[in-house]
Amino acid sequence: MRRKQADCRFVLCVKNDDCDDLEKRKVYRVISDKKAEKDGYVRVIDESGEDYLYPATYFVRLQLPQEAEQAIVATR
Repeated sequence: MRRKQADCRFVLCVKNDDCDDLEKRKVYRVISDKKAEKDGYVRVIDESGEDYLYPATYFVRLQLPQEAEQAIVATR
């Protein structure tokens, strides 16, 4: 069963415009923030270990198997 896009828990960084707390080609965990999404942003846990808002255009949403999501969460 495929999840809705709103249920997406991970994104791939494809752009960072010289932002020190994001690495291109790295997977980041998404924190649900409906208001931010309506304004074109996504809340992710970045390299600082904290969650911040970034433009949604910096990321591609990922649909990962549950086992992959669990493995990513376990390593952080």
